[in-house]
Amino acid sequence: MCRVWQMADDDRRWYVASTKSGRELEARGNLLRQGYEVFLPVQRRTVRHARRQTEKLVAYFPGYLFICLDLQRERWRPIESTAGVLRMIKARAAPLPAPVGLVEHLQSRADDEGILADLGGSFQPGQTVRITGGPFLEQLAVVDRMSGEHRVRVLLSLMGQELPVEIDRRHLEEG
Repeated sequence: MCRVWQMADDDRRWYVASTKSGRELEARGNLLRQGYEVFLPVQRRTVRHARRQTEKLVAYFPGYLFICLDLQRERWRPIESTAGVLRMIKARAAPLPAPVGLVEHLQSRADDEGILADLGGSFQPGQTVRITGGPFLEQLAVVDRMSGEHRVRVLLSLMGQELPVEIDRRHLEEG
């Protein structure tokens, strides 16, 4: 059962489809137009190009999305010829279901647009991180401490000194 409001005897499950690189949003749109129930978890990513920074939505799992199906009642083969989709993830020529509860957990952490709340654990003091957004883009820093739910205080080496800077945790990744 993919949605809470459906009947208990429903045999619908979440399955995984592999998409063409960077075309997850296109694949989702095409599948939705065909009437499939699709979940594509996304996150905001700061992109820097030609001295400009923009924020865009990118797939949380690049190259994959989830489709809810009842294999006994619904046709799944048209999914593999949908623009943006490469193939369904299969075992023995049949789509392989996602682990029970995985997609439901992701959905519980996402807003109406599929944007996921932070799923990662806390950064640890002393851990080296790379800054992925803001004025210190691509700099390495060392975690000093957590500064609230969404902020991390890092020590950034600038001009021979360690400068404490607070950064939104979504702009950090393990270095």
